[in-house]
Amino acid sequence: MDVNVIENQEPQVGIQEAQQPLLGNSSTPPKQPKTSAQKAIRKTFKLTAHLANLLPTGTVLTFQILSPIFTHQGQCRTTTNKLLTAGLLALCSISCYVLSFTDSFRDERGKVRYGVATSKGLWVIDGSVTLSLDEASKFKLRFIDFFHAFSSILVFISVALFDKNVVKCFDPNPSEEAKELLVALPIGIGVICSLLFVAFPSKRHGIGFPLSRR
Repeated sequence: MDVNVIENQEPQVGIQEAQQPLLGNSSTPPKQPKTSAQKAIRKTFKLTAHLANLLPTGTVLTFQILSPIFTHQGQCRTTTNKLLTAGLLALCSISCYVLSFTDSFRDERGKVRYGVATSKGLWVIDGSVTLSLDEASKFKLRFIDFFHAFSSILVFISVALFDKNVVKCFDPNPSEEAKELLVALPIGIGVICSLLFVAFPSKRHGIGFPLSRR
């Protein structure tokens, strides 16, 4: 009986000894510190996401979807690719400018209605609802609307400069100075515009922006 107990214990001891190295090797290795390039890329993505929130949602989505298609993944093999990309940038810039003058309100049924701000008030797009003179005067065109419209164009330009496909399309082999400029310029524009948007916020809730509670 004693012999059998000893024989049965020997395999268990061997198994435990075999498991010990595996447990020792299973310890997670220490995390390697991120390089300066990885940190810069991470900050770039965060800044791009933040800047995109300052622009109309539809315009940003349209640019992000069509940019890799028009640029052929940044290769721009033909002149047509460059013309389409330039046209996309122009249309998106115009869209950011025009949509900055739009606003919204809720009618008696709680349905959201959109309109364009004018010097006299708000011109409702669908025309099915009319506002009183007092209500319409609250949506009059102001100087700050032009400021936000111009700032929206600058923000979109900075977002476009962060897009590798657009940069490669127009400048496939940039110099070292150009690379530094392409990194510093959009970040500078983004930070300045973000501070201006915080200091002078827009009270409008136009097309592509958060809905109005009014």
